[in-house]
Amino acid sequence: MHKTLTVRTEVPVRFNEADPLGIVWHGHYIRYFEDGREAFGAQYGLTYLDFYKNGLVVPIVNIDCSYKKPLRYGDKVIVETTYHNLKAAKILFKYKLFHAQNGDLVATGSSVQVFLDHKTNHLHLNNPSFFESWKHKNGLPA
Repeated sequence: MHKTLTVRTEVPVRFNEADPLGIVWHGHYIRYFEDGREAFGAQYGLTYLDFYKNGLVVPIVNIDCSYKKPLRYGDKVIVETTYHNLKAAKILFKYKLFHAQNGDLVATGSSVQVFLDHKTNHLHLNNPSFFESWKHKNGLPA
Protein backbone atom coordinates (compact mmCIF):
# COMPACT_ATOMS: atom_id res chain seq x y z
CA MET A 1 0.00 0.00 0.00
CA HIS A 2 1.29 3.47 -0.89
CA LYS A 3 1.02 6.16 1.77
CA THR A 4 -0.25 9.51 0.53
CA LEU A 5 -0.21 13.13 1.69
CA THR A 6 -3.00 15.48 0.61
CA VAL A 7 -3.54 19.23 0.52
CA ARG A 8 -6.66 21.14 -0.45
CA THR A 9 -6.48 24.74 -1.56
CA GLU A 10 -9.02 27.17 -3.00
CA VAL A 11 -8.19 29.12 -6.14
CA PRO A 12 -10.36 31.83 -7.72
CA VAL A 13 -11.06 31.56 -11.42
CA ARG A 14 -9.49 34.71 -12.81
CA PHE A 15 -10.87 36.85 -15.64
CA ASN A 16 -7.93 36.13 -17.96
CA GLU A 17 -8.54 32.37 -17.67
CA ALA A 18 -11.95 32.52 -19.36
CA ASP A 19 -12.90 32.77 -23.01
CA PRO A 20 -15.42 35.35 -24.30
CA LEU A 21 -18.27 33.06 -23.14
CA GLY A 22 -16.85 33.07 -19.61
CA ILE A 23 -15.75 29.41 -19.73
CA VAL A 24 -12.28 28.52 -18.46
CA TRP A 25 -9.90 27.49 -21.24
CA HIS A 26 -8.85 23.83 -20.80
CA GLY A 27 -5.14 24.62 -20.45
CA HIS A 28 -5.73 26.56 -17.25
CA TYR A 29 -6.76 23.38 -15.44
CA ILE A 30 -3.08 22.39 -15.65
CA ARG A 31 -2.27 25.74 -13.99
CA TYR A 32 -4.64 24.81 -11.15
CA PHE A 33 -2.62 21.59 -10.75
CA GLU A 34 0.45 23.82 -10.40
CA ASP A 35 -1.36 25.88 -7.76
CA GLY A 36 -2.01 22.61 -5.93
CA ARG A 37 1.65 21.57 -6.09
CA GLU A 38 2.69 24.98 -4.76
CA ALA A 39 0.22 24.67 -1.85
CA PHE A 40 1.46 21.14 -1.19
CA GLY A 41 5.07 22.33 -1.09
CA ALA A 42 4.22 25.19 1.27
CA GLN A 43 2.36 22.90 3.68
CA TYR A 44 4.83 20.01 3.66
CA GLY A 45 8.12 21.90 3.26
CA LEU A 46 8.90 20.75 -0.26
CA THR A 47 8.98 23.80 -2.52
CA TYR A 48 10.69 24.17 -5.88
CA LEU A 49 13.30 26.34 -4.15
CA ASP A 50 14.05 23.46 -1.76
CA PHE A 51 14.85 21.28 -4.76
CA TYR A 52 16.97 24.01 -6.31
CA LYS A 53 18.91 24.60 -3.06
CA ASN A 54 19.76 20.90 -3.21
CA GLY A 55 21.07 21.19 -6.78
CA LEU A 56 17.95 19.80 -8.48
CA VAL A 57 15.14 20.72 -10.78
CA VAL A 58 12.03 18.56 -11.05
CA PRO A 59 10.55 18.87 -14.55
CA ILE A 60 7.20 17.35 -15.40
CA VAL A 61 7.62 14.44 -17.80
CA ASN A 62 3.98 13.39 -17.93
CA ILE A 63 0.71 15.14 -17.15
CA ASP A 64 -2.89 14.30 -17.86
CA CYS A 65 -6.26 15.86 -17.21
CA SER A 66 -9.74 14.45 -17.55
CA TYR A 67 -12.42 17.14 -17.80
CA LYS A 68 -15.82 16.51 -16.22
CA LYS A 69 -17.60 19.90 -16.00
CA PRO A 70 -16.69 23.44 -17.02
CA LEU A 71 -15.54 26.20 -14.71
CA ARG A 72 -16.53 29.80 -15.35
CA TYR A 73 -15.16 33.20 -14.53
CA GLY A 74 -16.17 34.07 -10.96
CA ASP A 75 -16.14 30.45 -9.76
CA LYS A 76 -13.75 29.20 -7.14
CA VAL A 77 -12.07 25.83 -7.52
CA ILE A 78 -10.85 23.55 -4.76
CA VAL A 79 -7.64 21.83 -5.83
CA GLU A 80 -7.04 18.57 -4.01
CA THR A 81 -3.41 17.53 -4.52
CA THR A 82 -2.27 14.10 -3.34
CA TYR A 83 1.33 12.96 -3.27
CA HIS A 84 1.70 9.22 -3.86
CA ASN A 85 4.84 7.78 -2.33
CA LEU A 86 6.84 5.61 -4.72
CA LYS A 87 10.14 3.77 -4.44
CA ALA A 88 11.15 4.93 -7.93
CA ALA A 89 13.06 8.20 -8.36
CA LYS A 90 10.05 10.26 -9.39
CA ILE A 91 7.26 12.31 -7.88
CA LEU A 92 3.65 11.37 -8.56
CA PHE A 93 0.81 13.76 -7.77
CA LYS A 94 -2.87 13.10 -8.41
CA TYR A 95 -5.41 15.88 -8.55
CA LYS A 96 -9.11 16.42 -8.12
CA LEU A 97 -10.65 19.77 -8.93
CA PHE A 98 -13.97 20.60 -7.28
CA HIS A 99 -16.34 23.50 -7.88
CA ALA A 100 -16.07 25.29 -4.51
CA GLN A 101 -19.65 26.56 -4.49
CA ASN A 102 -21.45 23.25 -5.16
CA GLY A 103 -18.80 20.54 -4.61
CA ASP A 104 -19.08 19.10 -8.14
CA LEU A 105 -16.03 17.26 -9.43
CA VAL A 106 -14.85 19.25 -12.47
CA ALA A 107 -11.59 17.48 -13.38
CA THR A 108 -9.10 14.81 -12.34
CA GLY A 109 -5.51 14.35 -13.33
CA SER A 110 -1.98 13.38 -12.47
CA SER A 111 1.58 14.50 -13.01
CA VAL A 112 4.98 12.80 -12.88
CA GLN A 113 8.20 14.67 -12.18
CA VAL A 114 11.79 13.44 -12.23
CA PHE A 115 14.98 14.65 -10.55
CA LEU A 116 17.58 16.40 -12.73
CA ASP A 117 20.85 17.98 -11.68
CA HIS A 118 20.21 21.70 -12.26
CA LYS A 119 23.66 22.29 -13.80
CA THR A 120 24.19 19.18 -15.93
CA ASN A 121 20.58 18.02 -16.51
CA HIS A 122 21.78 14.56 -15.43
CA LEU A 123 18.85 12.34 -14.48
CA HIS A 124 18.94 10.91 -10.96
CA LEU A 125 18.12 7.22 -11.02
CA ASN A 126 17.76 7.08 -7.23
CA ASN A 127 15.90 9.40 -4.91
CA PRO A 128 18.16 12.23 -3.74
CA SER A 129 19.16 12.02 -0.07
CA PHE A 130 17.38 15.23 0.90
CA PHE A 131 14.17 13.85 -0.64
CA GLU A 132 14.54 10.58 1.29
CA SER A 133 14.99 12.68 4.46
CA TRP A 134 11.83 14.65 3.61
CA LYS A 135 9.90 11.40 3.12
CA HIS A 136 11.12 10.04 6.47
CA LYS A 137 10.20 13.33 8.23
CA ASN A 138 6.66 12.97 6.86
CA GLY A 139 6.26 9.34 7.90
CA LEU A 140 6.65 7.91 4.42
CA PRO A 141 8.58 4.69 3.82
CA ALA A 142 11.76 4.86 1.73
